[in-house]
Amino acid sequence: MDLQHMGRAARDASYLLAEASTQTKNAALVAMADALEQNAGAILAANQKDLDTARENGTGDAMLDRLMLNPARLKAIADDVRNVVRLPDPVGAELESRVLENGMRLSRRRVPLGVVGVIYEARPNVTIDIAALCLKTGNASILRGGRETFHTNQELVKVIRQALAACELPESCVQYIGEPGREWVSGLLKLDQYVDMIIPRGGPGLHQLCKEQATIPVIIGGFGIGHIFVDESADLTRAIEVIDNAKTQRPSVCNAIDTVLVHEKAAAGLLPALSERMAEKGVTLVAEPAALALLKEGPATVRAAEDGDFDTEWLGLTLGVKLVSDVNAALAHLRAHNAAHSDAILTNCLTSAERFVNGAPSAAVYVNASTRFTDGAQFGLGAEVAVSTQKLHARGPMGLEELTSYKWVGQADYLIRQ
Repeated sequence: MDLQHMGRAARDASYLLAEASTQTKNAALVAMADALEQNAGAILAANQKDLDTARENGTGDAMLDRLMLNPARLKAIADDVRNVVRLPDPVGAELESRVLENGMRLSRRRVPLGVVGVIYEARPNVTIDIAALCLKTGNASILRGGRETFHTNQELVKVIRQALAACELPESCVQYIGEPGREWVSGLLKLDQYVDMIIPRGGPGLHQLCKEQATIPVIIGGFGIGHIFVDESADLTRAIEVIDNAKTQRPSVCNAIDTVLVHEKAAAGLLPALSERMAEKGVTLVAEPAALALLKEGPATVRAAEDGDFDTEWLGLTLGVKLVSDVNAALAHLRAHNAAHSDAILTNCLTSAERFVNGAPSAAVYVNASTRFTDGAQFGLGAEVAVSTQKLHARGPMGLEELTSYKWVGQADYLIRQ
């Protein structure tokens, strides 16, 4: 495998994709979705190999859940690809247009980024999501999944190649680095002659590696401590349902919450019910002293919080609990403890809601809703290539528009500058 060759091939493919019609791109996506369902047996068998290897290596339940495919999840992936087909093609759309005093019509037109490199861990659906979104937006892509999904990704790449071949597009539109060594990641991060953007999807270690080694612009996404703040005016009975959903509906994903912040005036009414519900769901509570005093007699397993606990993305059945004096104290906690992804306030006070929305540093902020909605499909984007937690170019779920840039187009009648 030669990264320089992959880069050149991706760049050349990007030129073809940039001129491909919406009809051609959509045909490839339909072929991809159909091939996923037609090859379900082989894909799931390969995924089982990865799961077996992961269990032999002592992989935890949270990571196993992120790794696992089943018929329902595979069908959902295929359906997401079909959703992308139905979405408008952003390439070529005009963002604005005006006629200057000199007679030139000046517009901004959406164009593909070019070549996108994505490095990700343990989520086999990402392989298809990225390929689909990049194809729709006319971008070539170079993918590098984790070693824990090796067999699954090999089968998924076959599906992608089938779809490209069926529509007479070069296989180099979507390329996959199948070698496991970290040196391949480092090599991709320095392929600036050919790659226009790097998107890492993984833990803070991967993000830091990309920040330190990349010579290509990097969009950081997918990491952030998730919080729900329960205000004193909140409906506490309904608040329990939202907290339960945000924590346990799928605890291994990045939009599941890690910490519940409770207004001290609501604590006596909320925490006993929270303990009961979390005990039912097998969630361990990690509490600071004031919250611990109200939780220790309850049925849930609880321990005192230690240094670093409120900076931990649990990705499993553990939940931090802390009492705060008001919405300002809740915001101060968010700012101090890596709130960047998805955070929510439960309240019946409009003033508190607006203060939280305006003050939270998160890419997605919710009022009286679960954080589990931070997802490209849930947002109507069809799928997502990542959830960006930085502040430049794109924030939140990155769909089609976030995989485009723009160019200025000036049209005139043989105009010259005086």
